[in-house]
Amino acid sequence: MNALRPWLGASACLVVAMAAVAMPAHADAVDTLREFVRDVKTGRADFTQTVTSPDGAKKKVSTGQFEFARPDRFRFAYAKPFEQLVVGDGQQVWLYDADLNQVSVRGMSGALGATPAALLAGKSLDQDFELSAQPSAQGLDWALATPKQKDGAFQSLRVGFRGKVLAAVEIVDGFGQRSVLEFRDMQTNVALGEQAFRFVPPKGAEVLKQP
Repeated sequence: MNALRPWLGASACLVVAMAAVAMPAHADAVDTLREFVRDVKTGRADFTQTVTSPDGAKKKVSTGQFEFARPDRFRFAYAKPFEQLVVGDGQQVWLYDADLNQVSVRGMSGALGATPAALLAGKSLDQDFELSAQPSAQGLDWALATPKQKDGAFQSLRVGFRGKVLAAVEIVDGFGQRSVLEFRDMQTNVALGEQAFRFVPPKGAEVLKQP
């Protein structure tokens, strides 16, 4: 199994360290994040995810499509370099690795917590995160979300907006692995069928239940 895996529950995370000149923090970055969570009920976007190992020596780039519907329903469909699917149906989180024909499943409460999916598709920011505005960089306004649970899987998450449009999520996990998830063609409050957030294990797939 590759050490740099997509993020969520049993999977790993997202990020790229980009050099940029720091600019004064925009005070409304946190407000923009709060408005996103309050007003955007559904969303769909293409993404590119870059994962960098703690020593910076290894990088992995993945692409796919992301969809979500509040509360707690989301779908990450990774297409390249290998097919993988992460689906949160509101009660459970399913991770399907097509190459291994293997499915991991765990309860939503145990899988979500202070994760990127909770930040983007959850119901409450303040329950799990401390929020603060960050300096603008890379043409984006950034809000920092620090998990209140200090022994969780993530050290910090930064959310970048271009105006009011969600553009990127940057993460440092508990092992120092850095990731960035860059969104393209973000569509908000679009009609998404319930089928997008349902998962049935393929025939013959090994299903591993996690606590």
